[in-house]
Amino acid sequence: MPNPYLAGAHAPVSREITLTDLTITGALPESLTGRYLRNGPNPIGEIDPETYSWFTGDGMVHGVRLRAGRAEWYRNRWVRGPLAASKLGEAERPGSGEAGMDLAGANTNVLAYAGRTLALTEGGITNLELDYDLDTVGPCDFDGTLTGGYTAHPKRDPATGELHAVSYSFARGDQVQYSVIGVDGRARRTVDVTVGGPVMMHDFSLTENYVVLYDLPVTFDLDRAMSGEPGIPYSWKPGYRTRIGVLPREGGDADVRWFDIEACFVFHTLNAYESGDRLVIDLARHPKQFDADDEVDGTISTLERWTVDLRAGTVTCTALDDRHQEFPRIDERFAGRRHRYGYTMALTPGASTLNTTLLRQDLVSGATRSRDFGPGTAIGEFVFEPASPDAPEGHGYLLGFVSRLADDTTELAVLDAETLDPVAAVHLPVRIPTGFHGNWLPDL
Repeated sequence: MPNPYLAGAHAPVSREITLTDLTITGALPESLTGRYLRNGPNPIGEIDPETYSWFTGDGMVHGVRLRAGRAEWYRNRWVRGPLAASKLGEAERPGSGEAGMDLAGANTNVLAYAGRTLALTEGGITNLELDYDLDTVGPCDFDGTLTGGYTAHPKRDPATGELHAVSYSFARGDQVQYSVIGVDGRARRTVDVTVGGPVMMHDFSLTENYVVLYDLPVTFDLDRAMSGEPGIPYSWKPGYRTRIGVLPREGGDADVRWFDIEACFVFHTLNAYESGDRLVIDLARHPKQFDADDEVDGTISTLERWTVDLRAGTVTCTALDDRHQEFPRIDERFAGRRHRYGYTMALTPGASTLNTTLLRQDLVSGATRSRDFGPGTAIGEFVFEPASPDAPEGHGYLLGFVSRLADDTTELAVLDAETLDPVAAVHLPVRIPTGFHGNWLPDL
């Protein structure tokens, strides 16, 4: 059976290119000056389809640079960890991950912080710094203040500008690490938190005063790691005590309060905020993960709201939308604060099925607006950028790649975030494979 992650919308590209003189339809907003970047797996060279896993492909960052209503360039570059550089026949590159976990280039997310462009992953693998043109500079350990890998999903506090994260690795055993990176790009605080085992904690939640941890039943599987099976060495662990932890931002391991919940898994959270003695958390919930041969398509994920009552010591789970969806994003100015809108990608089960629909969730009225890009397209995560720094929540633009498979082209779509109507599109005469996460990185 062919590997679906090596074909169709997922099929890797074989070379790095730079394109200029890009065609635009519509009018790019003048306020969009910067880079839209997106990271994802793109294996180098010949791949054995029997053993390839989407999660472990070499990282490749794709980017479009916008300025003053123009699209100045498109670039794609492999993220060069030691193994990627070796595959490309380049000079040896240093690594700094734990237990040899720094070989593959970071393939999961890309963002800008403290003057650096960072390609991110998790599980103890090294995050890597890129230059403005997406070439790899080298490992980033935040000026020697943070070692042992990082996370794919840090969160920036809009009030302080600090970058918060929870990192995991099998090398940490039954601990995860909460860290705070200051606006100077150096870690000012790290806290080791004891969990139930060597968990996979892909995401976490942040509010104004708390960090929310997800101690869920996907854990490091030594037998799988030793067997050479494809994919990441983590699997579903029946009977694992499933719980969420609430850590005061300035607290320590002993200050975490744990709340038992029904077994499930969370890849991605939308946002969280405080409401009196309650924490309100919106997220995409999977009933189970990594328990079947198919690593990605085994379960349906739905949008839920979890309410943690700190006074009563309870957690209440409420369905917000039962459609299969993932890759939730918000207006990041409201990270950790009460939000109204969320943006998700509607999914259809099956790796070979094209995902074509973007959803705008109004979490106050309960209304959902959708945009289907039509047959023969494939979309990924869309990210929000406000129309101006003081624009109301949700007033701005959504940016994301739309692949058109009939002619192997892609467009960077810019949509009105309120209506989902098209504002502009940058047309790229190349196909960009389906990937993971990205961001709009404004020039400062």
